[in-house]
Amino acid sequence: MAETEVRLFTREDFGQLGEMYQVVTANDDVVFWWVGEEAEWPNVFLAIEGGRIVGKGQASVMTEIPPGSSAEREHVIFLNLKTLPHRAADYSLHERLYEPLLQRAHALKQALPGPYRTMIAVGNRSTETHNNAFFQSKGFVYWKSLYTMRREGSSSIEPAPLASPYRCSPWNSEDGVDEYLAADREIWPEAPIGREAFAARQKKASWTAFVVREHGLLVGSIMAWVDEDGDGAIEDVFVREPWRKQGIAAYLLARALAYLQACGCATATLQVETANQSALSLYRAAGFQVESEEARYRREL
Repeated sequence: MAETEVRLFTREDFGQLGEMYQVVTANDDVVFWWVGEEAEWPNVFLAIEGGRIVGKGQASVMTEIPPGSSAEREHVIFLNLKTLPHRAADYSLHERLYEPLLQRAHALKQALPGPYRTMIAVGNRSTETHNNAFFQSKGFVYWKSLYTMRREGSSSIEPAPLASPYRCSPWNSEDGVDEYLAADREIWPEAPIGREAFAARQKKASWTAFVVREHGLLVGSIMAWVDEDGDGAIEDVFVREPWRKQGIAAYLLARALAYLQACGCATATLQVETANQSALSLYRAAGFQVESEEARYRREL
C-alpha cells in the first residue's frame, strides 16, 4: 500500500478534490463539505496516496456563544471527514485525518470566548454507518437528528394576509443586525447563528431575509437564497414565542417560496430537527417532503 501523506489543502488541489467529490457522492447520499473561501483552507486537510486524494477532513466553528450568555451554553466545532467509497471502512485512514482535525479543533477553541465549554460534533447521513461508527469509537455520542426537506415544482403558495398591525418587508440596509441576532439568540440560545455566520449568509447569491414587525418590533423572520446548484435554500425560520400560532410562520414561508420562484428556482430545500413536530407540520403543508436524515454526534473537547 502506498504511503499516506496528510497535508493542508492548497489552491492546486481544486481539480482533484472536485473529482473526489464526484466519486464520493455519485451513488450515496453523504454529507460532504466543500472547502469554502480561502480563509477556511487552514481548516482543511487532505490524505494523499500516490499523488491521489483518498480522504479529506475539515473543521469549522458552527456555534459561537456570545459573551453574556448563560454559562450552561456550549460552543460547537463541527468536523467533516470523508474518504473514497472503497476506503469507507479503513479506520487507519480515518485516524490519519482525525488527529490533525482534532488538533485544529483545539486551536479554534482557543479563539472562542470563555467561560463556555466547547463541544466537537459530526453530522452524517444515517446511512453512513462506517463513518458514524468511527466517531462513536472516539467517544462521540448521539445528539440529535435533522431532516433535509425538499419542495419540488413551480406552484406558488399564496400567503394569507397578515393580521394588523403586522408588517412584512424584505431585508434592507436599515434593518438592524444586532436586533436580528438578539431575536435569533432568543429562539435558539443553544445554537445562535452569530454575526460571522450571518455575514456569510448575506454573501450568498440572491440572499434576502423577510422580516415581520409589530409596531417596529421584529417578531419573526426567514432567510432565503440561491445555492451553487441553482436551487432555493431556506434557513433560520423563526417566530418569537408571544407571536406564534397567528399564521406568521406560514406567511413567511410562502413569501420566501415566491421569492425563490421569482429567482428561477424550481426547488427549495431546508433543514429541520426531526423532533420539531410543529415545524414539520408547517413544511409538509407547504409541499415539502423528507429527502434525507442526518444524525449528529458530539463529545466535549
